[in-house]
Order: sequence, then C-alpha cells, then structure tokens
Amino acid sequence: KIILKSAVVVILLLSIGCSKQTPKLNYGEVNLIKSGFMFTEGPSTDANGQVYFTDQPDNKIFKYNPQTDSISIFHQSAERANGLYFDKNGHLLACADELGKIISINQDTSFTVLAQNFEGKQFNGPNDLWIAPNGGIYFTDPYYQRPYWQRTKADLPSEDVYYISPEGKLGKTEGDFVKPNGLIGTPDGQFLYVADIGASKTYRFKISSDGSLTEKTLFCNEGSDGMTIDKHGNVYLTNDFVSVFDASGTNIAKLKFPKYLLMLPFLEPIKTNCLLPLALRFIKLPLIR
Repeated sequence: KIILKSAVVVILLLSIGCSKQTPKLNYGEVNLIKSGFMFTEGPSTDANGQVYFTDQPDNKIFKYNPQTDSISIFHQSAERANGLYFDKNGHLLACADELGKIISINQDTSFTVLAQNFEGKQFNGPNDLWIAPNGGIYFTDPYYQRPYWQRTKADLPSEDVYYISPEGKLGKTEGDFVKPNGLIGTPDGQFLYVADIGASKTYRFKISSDGSLTEKTLFCNEGSDGMTIDKHGNVYLTNDFVSVFDASGTNIAKLKFPKYLLMLPFLEPIKTNCLLPLALRFIKLPLIR
C-alpha cells in the first residue's frame, strides 16, 4: 500500500443509472470536510449511520457524523487498526496489525482480543474483515512490512484468509492466495468474495454451513484493496478507480477518481449511499438505480 503524508476528507455526489449498457454517471459538488490525515482506511457504519474510519500511521480511529458533517476522534491508540466492521451487538471489530490481532472494541474504547496467532505463530498483519449473518468472522492476513513494526519478517509461511466461528474457534480457509486483501460477503451469507491483490484477481467462494469456503471461482481479473456489495448484488472493487461488476462478473462501470481508493463500505441506514475513503479524501456516492 502507498502511504501518503497528508489527507483531506471531501464529499462528492454521484448518481449512477445502472442498466445493461454502461451506466450514466452524474457528478455533484465536492465539499471539503477536514484536512490533515495521513492515510485514511477501513470505514464501517454503525446502527445510527455514523462512519468510523482509521488513520493507521497516526494510530487513531475517527468517527464521522454524516448529519453534521463533523469528525471526532473515537480511539487515540488503536493498535494500528486497519479494516473495521461492526457486529450485531454494536462492537467495532478491527484488524489491528501492529501485533497481528483481531480485536473487538467497546464504545468506552476498551477492547477484547479475538485472535492473535495461528498454531502459535503471529499473524502477518490482519487487513480486512467481514462478519457473516451467523456471527462468523472472515479476515485476510497479507504481509505488508510497516515502518512502525518491531518485526522485520513474517512468522507464518503464507498469506491467507481465516475464519473465526460464532463459538470463537479459529481456522484457516482453503484458498491458495498470493496476497489476499479486500473481502466482502453477500448479505444472505451464501458467498464470499476475496480480492487477491497479489495475483490481480478476485474470487468467489461458496460458504458452507460450517464456515468453510468451497467452490472457488474466478470472479474477475482485478484485485482490490477494499470492496463492497450493494443490494442488487453488484460488487465494487477499489484500486486507483472503482470497478463495478454485476453478480455474473460482468464489468458494468469504472469510476475514475484522482487519488488511490482504499476501503469501501455502504452506509446501511442510508440505503442509497456509500462512502469511499481515499488516500487523500472521502467520497460520498448516492447510488440510484
């Protein structure tokens, strides 16, 4: 990943008319919210529509209120949190890669460690996660050497996707990845999409009743940092642009922006919106079908 020295947060309105042809894109006004971030990542939306995101080099988690366009600090020392995701109980789960942890953060900012190693070896650097409807947790574990790490090499021999069952049992999924990064599951919990950014490919897996991944299928020949899925089953991949694919894997749109795009979540309380944190900015996208 590219680490940039400064960042700003902006709002960009965009409507998309989706059809079998290339969608028509209409851009709205760009509004600056706040500047001064180092590298924004990992946004996740709580039940009230507030968006939590990380500034990993600055080791903080921020909270954005879309009603007031205001940003506040939620966590001052976040163990270098990266990807975030809220569970059904309102706990904020984070990929904390400083010491290779998956943590669950309470609103008072105390946290519980859910996983830290596999077979006695420290994780590479948990990057992105998704919580299935049954409460099971999938997360990617690529290795990106960070300047703030004490370690200089990986303990584990490979970069993989892991699963924590609702009962708390940890296991490694079958996938044979080069460098897995973004991932997202379908709302019904039947399929998981995993972007192997090291292979420049994204795969779709069938999720079995025990949480294991089967029926690995090439979804598209693009990798991704962050990704999301909308209510129509369209999958959004982020690189230096956003690629939109329908459920069959057909590319239906490419949205180009001036800076590198990272994680990409949808605001659940506002059904037609999503937020994109870029290396330099946030973008709000009302999606109209």
